[in-house]
Amino acid sequence: MPSWQPSVLDTTVTGGWAVAHCKQQFLCDSNGVLFPREWLKKQDLPVIAEHGIGHFGDDAVYVLELKDCVDLPGLGWQGLRRYMLESDIDTYKMLGYASQIGIWAREHRFCGGCGEATQQVPGERAMSCELCNIRHYPRISPSMIVLVTRGDEILLARSPRYVPGMYSTLAGFVEPGESAENCVRREVREEVALSVDNIRYMGSQCWPFPHSMMLGFHADYADGEIIIQEDEIEDARWFDVRSLPPLPASRSIARYLIDSYVATRLGLPQPVLPN
Repeated sequence: MPSWQPSVLDTTVTGGWAVAHCKQQFLCDSNGVLFPREWLKKQDLPVIAEHGIGHFGDDAVYVLELKDCVDLPGLGWQGLRRYMLESDIDTYKMLGYASQIGIWAREHRFCGGCGEATQQVPGERAMSCELCNIRHYPRISPSMIVLVTRGDEILLARSPRYVPGMYSTLAGFVEPGESAENCVRREVREEVALSVDNIRYMGSQCWPFPHSMMLGFHADYADGEIIIQEDEIEDARWFDVRSLPPLPASRSIARYLIDSYVATRLGLPQPVLPN
């Protein structure tokens, strides 16, 4: 399979391939999501921005950000989460990157300071406002995700947004002025009323839903009884590592944190965090 390498490409040159993106969905046909760029640009699509995003193998790839998910004969739309579950890792990485750049392009067509239209900066992933003399770069939102453990038990919770039966680890966005470790303590306390200690960093993962950087941690239970934050989660409980509920997708950092601890407790091979 071709490998994916992100980079800034000149949109004034012709040729290459393109994906059409709108609201975390991609235009597709029976051959996938990549279309000849010049053909795609000739279709009746409400394009609001175009950015060169890198190379898939030897081929240049661009993203066309659309105002609306319009219908075209013989084509359909498929969500990014579906590609996370079903596609090869390089295709998913390409589409995750395309989605983040597309969302950023949609949200930064105009300057947030003065409202003037922004312009792409040649050779740089930035939108410039000449009036304010400011550049707007893609936004990354730091988040923490943590597996809390107590011997052979792990703490898992479920959100109403999850598929039926699935449980996952706790997570939350880092607040201004807050360290990732303090975010771990605060989110665990807020969501399940527990205290944790011995917090250690496990790894990170880009999470393009829509633009998070997930910082993964493992923490030990310290004290407290589970009291759920009902406006955030609908259930939380301790599970034995030998009897776990349905879990998140294998490519997610949440699953990596769970599988790593299960492997440690049961003497199994350690998993590798997909990146």
